[in-house]
Amino acid sequence: MHPEKGERDMLLKLYNGNPNVREVRRVADALRGGEVVILPTDTLYAFACSMEHKKSVEEIARLKGFKIKQAKYSMLCSSLSQASEYVRAMDRDTFALLKRCLPGPFTFIMEAAGSVPRNYQNGGKTIGVRVPQNDIARAIIEEVGMPLICTSVRPLEGDDEVENYTDPELIHDRFGGHVAMVIDGGVAEAEPSTVIDCTDGIELVRQGKGEVDL
Repeated sequence: MHPEKGERDMLLKLYNGNPNVREVRRVADALRGGEVVILPTDTLYAFACSMEHKKSVEEIARLKGFKIKQAKYSMLCSSLSQASEYVRAMDRDTFALLKRCLPGPFTFIMEAAGSVPRNYQNGGKTIGVRVPQNDIARAIIEEVGMPLICTSVRPLEGDDEVENYTDPELIHDRFGGHVAMVIDGGVAEAEPSTVIDCTDGIELVRQGKGEVDL
């Protein structure tokens, strides 16, 4: 179901640690209905949509300024157990690393399983996997019942004003007319997630908020 007219362009306050169940369901209904929302993670705010809706994934690419065929997506999961359903079998060292780091501010580049639509995969075979340490995000994902496809709201270039992508009110001012709702989970940190490539061994791609001894 899509939000009724008047429910779009919303700035919806939720509290990390105790997100309101009724409001979480409201967000999940919008996502299941094919809407794009902006939600908090444990790093930056992110555009997010359900895996079931290809057009919504393409809309995220347009909002971010990606060319659709060159878009880079991550998969927001509620748990490592859920994530494991959408990636190819992990070796023991990789599994131990993810178990040590998640939930947390990390993106793990993994070989995508057949359950991940090919047009969501990066380069046709991989997907970034996240299990954020954020109760709002995880509650929404659990209510939707499947991972969300996402990418951060941080612009590709040309915007050095940190508040424009960390302050939910400013994010709403910029994108509120283009998404069903912006979830206000408080001011975010400006630092992105740490990215680790696990497709051929274990390699640090980008040092961000997450600290881990590889």
